Amino acid sequence: MPPTLASLVHHSALKLTVRAGEDRLDVPVRWAHVSELADPVPYMEGGELLLITALKLDAEDPEAMRRYVRRLAKAGVVGLGFAVGVNYEEIPEALVDAAEEEGLPLLEVPRRTPFLAISKAVSAAIAADQYRAVTAGFAAQRELTKQALTDGPEGLLGALAAQVDGWAALYDASGAVVAAAPEWAVRRAARLTAEVERLRERPAPASAVVGGGGGPEHPGQDDRVELHSLGTGRRPRAALAVGTASALGTAERYAVHSAIALLTLTTERSRPLHAAQQRIGAAVLRMLLAGEPDHARAVAGDLYGDLLDAPFRMLLAEPASTSVEPSTDPSADPFGDLVEAVESAAARAGEAVLAVPEGGRLVALVRDGGAAAAACARSSGDGAPDPADEDGLVVGLSAPAGPITAAGAYKQAEQALSVARRRGRVFVEHEQLAAGSVLPLLADDAVKAFADGLLRALHDHDATGRGDLVASLRAWLSRHGQWDAAAADLGVHRHTLRYRMRRVEEILGRSLDDPDVRMELWLALKATSSD
Repeated sequence: MPPTLASLVHHSALKLTVRAGEDRLDVPVRWAHVSELADPVPYMEGGELLLITALKLDAEDPEAMRRYVRRLAKAGVVGLGFAVGVNYEEIPEALVDAAEEEGLPLLEVPRRTPFLAISKAVSAAIAADQYRAVTAGFAAQRELTKQALTDGPEGLLGALAAQVDGWAALYDASGAVVAAAPEWAVRRAARLTAEVERLRERPAPASAVVGGGGGPEHPGQDDRVELHSLGTGRRPRAALAVGTASALGTAERYAVHSAIALLTLTTERSRPLHAAQQRIGAAVLRMLLAGEPDHARAVAGDLYGDLLDAPFRMLLAEPASTSVEPSTDPSADPFGDLVEAVESAAARAGEAVLAVPEGGRLVALVRDGGAAAAACARSSGDGAPDPADEDGLVVGLSAPAGPITAAGAYKQAEQALSVARRRGRVFVEHEQLAAGSVLPLLADDAVKAFADGLLRALHDHDATGRGDLVASLRAWLSRHGQWDAAAADLGVHRHTLRYRMRRVEEILGRSLDDPDVRMELWLALKATSSD
């Protein structure tokens, strides 16, 4: 505890006597300051015990003393020490009354107690308090380290909550609560998700202080919550929340800083280890694509759990903007946000995930129907990529596959990625392509250019008014070559329709008996009719 007016009054060597403000002696004293100025307020910071002899004060003037004491109280002075036997044999009643009215503690300092002795007592008490805080901080650090080594983050959070007499919570990169202590703090911590997400947008290290409703142990009260980002990269990998009833003291601050360091070591994988895991993941992926699932399992060991045995999906992601030059900054990872979202969701669900960069794109294996696959869809969204967003991605996801069909899943993901680019989409699943119609694919500019070139001669013929060959061809193809039905649709004789189809063959130089020709012409008609 820092020194208080009460501790100074109880100091046997100082012999101080309380003359006013007896109910406010528990106020901490930040320093003892001597000033005989008529107005020392400009030189006060707040929290001081001001020592005077009233050398330049008319201490017997009630109005002057009221103004003097009022200014001291507004400046944050916590107490006034008056030395008797120097300029006044006793404290003037005007000053005592003013101190009583204002509620400012007034201490009588006997002549035999020099101001220096009071200053030394305050200084010694402050030093002792700081020493206790440092000692307590080191003890807290040892306890937190022990809990982190034996019980992991959960044990560390429990020890931290006890050290600060409050609660503590750990969030993952997505802002979800990973662990909290005590148990009731889980619900309290969950209400801070929005604040954690805002903190995550700031460069690390970052911190913020927020307030809110207390837990069931403190109904109707507000707590003070500190949020701290965890991680050494450009974007934090996790966050720590610490809730207390009041501002943290020195010892509690030591404990929080120790917890930040320990949790950073726990949540932040070392760069060499991360690089080694990526190399293993890349090797496993190459073996799967080469049709060697047994070798892939042998290399992976237990690193990816049962991911290689269960149905999985292949994910491919590329930067949406093809004009962005690759960054030479290793911390500028264009896939960082997506990987964090997928890995965090997988970790919460107890799933394994394999994610490695490969030639300017991200390749990942995620469990079919698992939390990681769902997080990928949520993180990518379903709209169009923003051309101005240099960090935007385009994502393709394969259909469910197994180790033997990994190469096919890779091709499916590539096809979905290609379609996503052509359609201006952020995220496309391969299953969506098979479940839908082929007609939307005809909207591709290359297909339309082919259709226009194939049908141009027929359109030129019809433009001269020499017949309606395009409409006749469409009707004939739609009726699967049935002359009577198509002629009826057109309102012409079937011989007229036969003549027109012969003209189509002559102009195009192709036979309508060829099924490939009929297919190309039908697709060309559908592509041009969608304009």
